[in-house]
Amino acid sequence: MAKLKYIAIASQEPKKTAEFYRSVFGLQQVGNIEGDNAEGVYLSDGDISIAILKFKNETLAGEEFGVEYSGLHHIGFQVDDLSEADARLQAAEVQPSSEINSVRRSEMGNGHGGRNVALNYSGPDGVMIDISQIGWVGARAKKISKNGAHPSE
Repeated sequence: MAKLKYIAIASQEPKKTAEFYRSVFGLQQVGNIEGDNAEGVYLSDGDISIAILKFKNETLAGEEFGVEYSGLHHIGFQVDDLSEADARLQAAEVQPSSEINSVRRSEMGNGHGGRNVALNYSGPDGVMIDISQIGWVGARAKKISKNGAHPSE
């Protein structure tokens, strides 16, 4: 079962937007990125990670959005098996965004060892989807059984 673990918000003022989420909701800063392709802040509540990003690269921003876009950009699902999730997405006629995947792998920022994004897809309704088998900085991995219950339940 996939778990929602990551939300990315495009912002023209990522530090100001991140301060809003820190001060209003008490999220903790768990990383940042300052590079040629994007700048921003990673926040977390301990379970789910939020990236507040200002895209500097049209390819990375995605043709659906562009670098001037502000708002929900993409969501990330942690999956048990990356190959299986990729096959299910492609069976649903959703192909990986090869150009975005290539740019993202070239510059992943600080604080997460460059491991966050595994594959990116153009999902329905213009929302991009990331899948990862190992998760994102600040997002706690939770094991869920096949029936949807936590192992302790």
